[in-house]
Amino acid sequence: MRTSTGLIVTLATAVAIGAVTGLARLASAEDASAQATYRDIEQTLGSVPGFFKLFPETGIAGAWSEFKSFQLNPDTKLNGKTKELIGLAVAAQLPCQYCIYFHTAAAKANGATDEEVREAVAMAAIVRHWSTVLNGMQVDLATFKQETDTVLRAGAEKAKSARK
Repeated sequence: MRTSTGLIVTLATAVAIGAVTGLARLASAEDASAQATYRDIEQTLGSVPGFFKLFPETGIAGAWSEFKSFQLNPDTKLNGKTKELIGLAVAAQLPCQYCIYFHTAAAKANGATDEEVREAVAMAAIVRHWSTVLNGMQVDLATFKQETDTVLRAGAEKAKSARK
């Protein structure tokens, strides 16, 4: 009996030591990954903004990868100006003063005019307005879709006739 108890204690101790050692290696790898990410952020942006430093180090590589590979990527179907105007419209609806500031400045840096910024915000307001009406009045979704398709087909026909 004592032998089996001793064996269990020995195995438990070995597992605990292995877990602590594994966690230490994992923490070291995460720290190296975070430091590499911060270097890439600085190389890309010229500095590491504080909000990136506040993000947990275990997730900063993934968060930066998402930000860089889509938002900063010029090879997506949406150009930078369009992405930032969408970001501004969403930020205005949240509302998030940080995001509004960022996306307005980024949209302008990508060539958006003051009028385009105003239109993006106005479009967000219009969508919010009609969403409130449709949801509050509990408009039947199937009927709404059918009516929308009818209106869009009619609009396409008018546009086609105008081109002739």
